[in-house]
Amino acid sequence: MGDYPELYVLRHGETEWNRIGRMQGALDSPLTGLGRAQAARQGEILAASGVTAASHAFRVSHLGRARATAEIALGALGAEAEIDDRLAEISLGPCNGLTRAEIARRFPGQGDDLHPFFWYDRVPGSEGFAAVEARIAAFLGGLRGPAVIVTHGVISIFLRGIVLGLDLDGMAELPGGQGVVYRVKDGVQTRLE
Repeated sequence: MGDYPELYVLRHGETEWNRIGRMQGALDSPLTGLGRAQAARQGEILAASGVTAASHAFRVSHLGRARATAEIALGALGAEAEIDDRLAEISLGPCNGLTRAEIARRFPGQGDDLHPFFWYDRVPGSEGFAAVEARIAAFLGGLRGPAVIVTHGVISIFLRGIVLGLDLDGMAELPGGQGVVYRVKDGVQTRLE
């Protein structure tokens, strides 16, 4: 476990594709009404936690669903997030935009027996966990103070897992969720709702 600043990690709100089970990966779909409400709630959580535009840096994935979430959540704080491509969701290569059922039909037996987290590393043509871990470690190594990060499901797990000093098996057990905020400070993760 390294010496990392306080982090608030937000996953984007629910999207149209989340609702129907389509894997977004490097592609995008718009936030639903629920997703916009989740983002507004995340902003309330940050404000109640004492986060201000002056107290933290703000970083966001370049993908539209994360940027829309950041705009809503951080708007209440009067903050704007700097875009960082390293915070993009894991790419599923030729499987971006497909449902798990469609992927299973194209590539039978690929990861059916795996924990859902490890499935992302096994999708044929995916970016893979080694590449994700390298880019997230580089991102974290560049932080110089407390930060709020608006990103995606798998990337949220890697951010929190690296800061907490977990291996991949430990990361697989981290909770996820939309509409929540994870605070990670001094080696402790707290889910804020």
